[in-house]
Amino acid sequence: MSFVHLHVHTQYSLLDGANKIGPLIEHAKKSGMPAIAMTDHGNMFGAVEFFSKAKAAGIKPIIGCEAYLAPGKRSDRIQSKGDDYEAGGNFHLILLAQNRIGYRNLC
Repeated sequence: MSFVHLHVHTQYSLLDGANKIGPLIEHAKKSGMPAIAMTDHGNMFGAVEFFSKAKAAGIKPIIGCEAYLAPGKRSDRIQSKGDDYEAGGNFHLILLAQNRIGYRNLC
């Protein structure tokens, strides 16, 4: 049975990730993973590099992003109360592109 990581940060996930894309893809291949996702925090700067290196290694690239979900309207100015839903905190949401249209929507 194979395993696929669907929540991975790379060096492009500023202050949150240290995985360099080349070694990450090599490790996924050595581990027998048929696919791997890239879900950096709030950006997709590494998507093209990730996609091309994964394809070259024979691994299915899954492009995604970890987005921020805040309660209320964007114009509201409330103080964050951590990750407590009942207290109105901010949350992270993993978004994965299913196809080219999904990729364009993430961009």
